[in-house]
Amino acid sequence: MIKCLFDIPYHQLEHYPKENMFCTKIDGTWQGVSTKNFLDRVNLYSRALVGLGVKPGDNVAIISSNRVEWNLIDLATLQVGAVVVPIYPNISTKDYIYIFNDAEIEYCFVGDKELYHKIEGIGDQCKKLKHLYCFDSEPGIRHYTDIESLAKEVQARTIEELKANVRNEALASIIYTSGTTGDPKGVMLSHNNIISNVLACVERIPADEHSRVLTFLPVCHIYERMLHYLYMYLGCDIYFAESMDTIGDNIREVKPHVFTAVPRLLEKVYDKIMAKGSELKGFKRNIFFWAVSVAEKYDVVGKSMFYKFKLSIARKLVFSKWQEALGGEAKAVASGSAALQPRLARIFLAAGIPVLEGYGLTETSPVVSVNCFKKGIRIGTVGPLLNNVKVKIAKDGEILVKGPNVMMGYYKKPDKTDEAIDPKGWFHTGDIGEMVEDKFLKITDRKKEIFKTSGGKFIIPQAMENKFKESRFIEQIMVIGENQKFPAALIIPNFEFVKEWSKRKGHQLEELSNEQLINEEKVLQRMQKEVDSFNELYGNWEKIKKFKLLPHEFTIETDELTPTLKLKRKVILKKYEHLVNEIYGD
Repeated sequence: MIKCLFDIPYHQLEHYPKENMFCTKIDGTWQGVSTKNFLDRVNLYSRALVGLGVKPGDNVAIISSNRVEWNLIDLATLQVGAVVVPIYPNISTKDYIYIFNDAEIEYCFVGDKELYHKIEGIGDQCKKLKHLYCFDSEPGIRHYTDIESLAKEVQARTIEELKANVRNEALASIIYTSGTTGDPKGVMLSHNNIISNVLACVERIPADEHSRVLTFLPVCHIYERMLHYLYMYLGCDIYFAESMDTIGDNIREVKPHVFTAVPRLLEKVYDKIMAKGSELKGFKRNIFFWAVSVAEKYDVVGKSMFYKFKLSIARKLVFSKWQEALGGEAKAVASGSAALQPRLARIFLAAGIPVLEGYGLTETSPVVSVNCFKKGIRIGTVGPLLNNVKVKIAKDGEILVKGPNVMMGYYKKPDKTDEAIDPKGWFHTGDIGEMVEDKFLKITDRKKEIFKTSGGKFIIPQAMENKFKESRFIEQIMVIGENQKFPAALIIPNFEFVKEWSKRKGHQLEELSNEQLINEEKVLQRMQKEVDSFNELYGNWEKIKKFKLLPHEFTIETDELTPTLKLKRKVILKKYEHLVNEIYGD
């Protein structure tokens, strides 16, 4: 019986003992660790942590990219009744200091020397931090294996006693949300919160003990972390991608049956595919874009026999190559964290690439709903609710969630907890949505992001942004205009495509820098034409009346995106205040 998160690998050992529980590429070859060997090390490190001084209820931080050591320290910590505080490797120094002091972190494990020196450098500002270890072996740095010798002082039965004392409803993890405003909030999730989500997702994922999965989204986020527990429970072979730059190669090598993605990644995959299609000549080019046009008309329901025939031809001639680029064996690409363009979902599904969009929040452990083959798929929705989750739509359209997956509360913030969870136990998500066909949940926007123009008209920016990003000329866009006379936009062009277009049209702009391109009259005119065509879809008060082009993408590193790739709207508005003033100045 699965009572606590650390029971999950023992479930695997009993039912699906693996030779390749976790697989890492070392010196060019994939090397696996077995379930038994992994658990032996988990127990060794549980004893070592106790020898180090870790007690039940202590908070232990892990800051690292995805690797087997992350899972090792995670489960070793949970077994002794301590609490795991996973932290993103790419947040600001200010946020590190805040989290370390708020969670009173005394023990910390990091992935590489850069992170080690970063945390070491702020050690004097972190009141409790005493023990810092690194997963990579580097001269002059304390390696995590240094604590192994401490295990000798602790008997195995001590760990069994500690495990037996951990309650199902006990705090397992504090996950600090990447707030778009103010300090991060620590979301408290119990063993039961996460386990309830793991078990409810079993029927939603087409995977079993014979499946290979690839992991590259940050495991410090509850989305990928819950899936790791789910993969372990099902007995999948878990492969760690080497880096974000090698994902394409790793997918082709591993041929995963399941992997997760965020919309931003899928947009980049699509852009690359379309760029290759644009390079084709003559008949091949015509066939490629004919296939894409067929895919754009795809729907899960109501397809005619003639359409199915055309689609089968398109899949054979064109989309089979797309499938091969993703390993050729993908049964599900789970998309989450942000809204997926319905057009992209349509095209990928038509191409036989099963992109399945879901919805959830850190506060809901995380999954609330997800499209899947067993329960049904509707493009433009985030699928049917999990069986143990309830949703109701408030009068103002806000999505309210209730279920065993809803968090315990915000760490040390009872006032914020009371704001988020009402007396009847409904968690207020801050998202606006509706039910489609009384079964499928549809998200329309973030409650906090909807704004009014000075004329009192509501604007729903996220939905507009997703629509405009269907343009091959637009890489990123942020719709603005709160309390202004009209909506406008800050747009980052797809510079690769703009240069390809320039070459095709004989404009000879290919050698220009991004900064030069955004001021070229031909580019501005073409972008205006693109904006005008999308504006036709909207009422007069919603149309983008003006825009400014930006030379560089919004990124996490420039603090314009959260670690889950959501726009930090206030940061972006502040950073480009001069352009906003130019738009509305006259």
